[in-house]
Amino acid sequence: MNSEICKITEAQLTDSQIALWYLGQEGFIMKSGNTYLATDLYLSDYVDQHCCQFVDWKRLYPAPVAAEALTFLNVILCTHTHYDHADPWTLPKLAAANPTARFVVPAPAVDTVASYGIPKDRIIAAVADQPIEIDGFTVTPVPSAHEELHTDENGNYCELGYLIDAGELRVFHAGDMCMYDGLIERLKNVDVALLPINGRDYFRNKNDIIGNFNCEEAVTLAKEINAGLLVPLHHDLYEVNRVSPASFVTTLMALNPTQPYHIFAPGERIVYMK
Repeated sequence: MNSEICKITEAQLTDSQIALWYLGQEGFIMKSGNTYLATDLYLSDYVDQHCCQFVDWKRLYPAPVAAEALTFLNVILCTHTHYDHADPWTLPKLAAANPTARFVVPAPAVDTVASYGIPKDRIIAAVADQPIEIDGFTVTPVPSAHEELHTDENGNYCELGYLIDAGELRVFHAGDMCMYDGLIERLKNVDVALLPINGRDYFRNKNDIIGNFNCEEAVTLAKEINAGLLVPLHHDLYEVNRVSPASFVTTLMALNPTQPYHIFAPGERIVYMK
C-alpha cells in the first residue's frame, strides 16, 4: 500500500482526535475512529484530458494519490457540481474502489452525479439543515452562497457546505462559499474550519470564475464562530485563481493573531485534537 495512504489508515485515534489528509483544492479525507469520510476529491486532470481548450485551467501540481488507490472510504461528500468538487473522472473510480461507500450531494445535484455512473441507490440527497447520520458521522448540510444562494424549483440549495460531527469534534467544510446573513449563527464553535480564501473580483467574474471568501472574510468568520483551527483552501491549484498564503498569514496576523491556523501542503496529513 502507498506509504502516504498508510499514514492515515494506520493512525490510531481517540474520540477527541481526527486525522485530516489534504489532496488539493478543497479535497480532504477525514478519519475518525476507523471510518473515513472524503470531501470534494478532485484527483483527475480533466483540463488536459478532456477540456484542453481551457488552457488556463491546467493543474499546478499532480493529484497526490490516484483515486483507484483509495479503497477504504465509507462516505464521499460533494459540495456542488463544479468539476473540481464533483469530478466526473474521479467519482466513478471512487465508486468502483469503494463498493459500499455512499455519496452525499446536494439534492439538486443527484441526477448530475448519477449521470457519472454512480448508482442512485448509493446517493443521498442532502438538504440544508437536515442532519444525515452515516457510518459514525453526523453530516449537517449548510447553505452555501457561491457567490449567491441558488435554489432549484423545489427550494433546495444547489451549493452546500457541511458541518461534520465526528466523535467529540466538529469540522466545517465550506465548499465554495461567500458570506451571507445567518451564516455565523449556524457555525458557532466549530473545532476545524476549512474555508476558501481565493476571493472574487471584476476580472475573475468576467472570465466566469465564481468567487469565494477572501482572506479577510475567512479570518473574520473564523473569529466570529470561535473556530479552533482555521485552514485556508482553494488558493493553490490554478494559476488563474491563486492567492498567496503569505497574504492569508498577513491578514490573520492583522485581524486575529491568536487564531490557530494550518496551511496544508498537497498530500500532507495531520492529526488534530482538542
